[in-house]
Amino acid sequence: MLLINTRSNTIAALPFAWPVNAASEQVTARRLANKDLPEVLAFLAEQPLHNVIMAGMIRDNGLDSKLNRGTFHVCRNRRGALEGVALIGHATLIDARTDRALRAFARLAQNCDDTHMIMGEQERIDDFWRHYANDGQELRLACRELLFELTSVENSSQGVPGLRLATLDDLDLVALVQAELAFAESGVNPSEIDPQGFRARYARRIAQGRTWLLVENDRLLFKAEVQSETPEVIYLEGIYVNPELRGQGHGHRCLTQLCGILLTRADSIYLLANERNELAQQFYQQVGFKLRDYYDTIFLRRRDC
Repeated sequence: MLLINTRSNTIAALPFAWPVNAASEQVTARRLANKDLPEVLAFLAEQPLHNVIMAGMIRDNGLDSKLNRGTFHVCRNRRGALEGVALIGHATLIDARTDRALRAFARLAQNCDDTHMIMGEQERIDDFWRHYANDGQELRLACRELLFELTSVENSSQGVPGLRLATLDDLDLVALVQAELAFAESGVNPSEIDPQGFRARYARRIAQGRTWLLVENDRLLFKAEVQSETPEVIYLEGIYVNPELRGQGHGHRCLTQLCGILLTRADSIYLLANERNELAQQFYQQVGFKLRDYYDTIFLRRRDC
C-alpha cells in the first residue's frame, strides 16, 4: 500500500476513466462506483494490515463524502480484473497489486497540485517515485518508518483508572499536542495552515470515540488516537507521553491498558515509528509490538510555495 497525503480535495480536469498506454496492457483507472463497494472491501481485506486506513475510511464515511477529502478510484485490466484501489486527494492511499496499476495511480497523483506526503512499503516507494517524480512535486523531506504490530498484551494488575475517551471539553488540550506531533514529524503544523479545518476534523474524531487520554489537574499525561479501524486491524497514531513522566513506566501502563481494550474489537493493532526515534521504538517493543515492515515517507514541497 502507498499513502500519499495531499491537501487538494479533487483532481483537476480528470476524465472519469483514465486509459494507460499500450505498454501497460490497457489497464484503466476510473472513479469508484457504489456497485464496486463489496468487491473493493474484499480486495482491501486481503491485506488488512496495510489497508486499514483506506478500508476504515470507507466504513466511516462511505465512498462519496467530503469527509474523505478525495476521490476513490479502481484500476482494472482489459478482462475487468481488479488490480488496484486508490483514494486520490488530501490523503492519497494506494493498494496497487501490479506495476501497471502503480503507474496508472502515479499519473493520477501527479494531477494533485498540493501533495504533502507520500508513504508506503519501502520496496514499492522507489517504483512509485520513478513514475511520479518527473511531473510531480519536488521532494522536501524523506525518512523511514518502522511498522509495528501487536496481537496480544500481557495481563497486568497495574491499571490506569483515569484512562478514558476524550470529550469535546478536551479539544483545546489534545489538539495542541496533536499539532505539535505533526510538526515534529513533517515540518508542517496543521493548526497553522488550516486552523478551522484541523479543529473541525479533530472534533469529529473525538465525537467518534477515537481519542484516548489521561488528564490530571488539567495536564495531559497520555494520549493516543485510533486513526482507523476495521474488524481485523486498528491503526494507532499520535501517541504522546508527557515528557515529565517518560521512563517511569507510566506510558507503558497506559498504552498496555488501551491496547487490551482495543484488542477486544480487532485481531491486531499497528502503528508506525520514525527510524530515528529509537526511544519510541523501544517503548512500543516493551509493550509487545513486533516489527513487521519498513515504510518510506516522502514529504513534498507544495507547488505554490
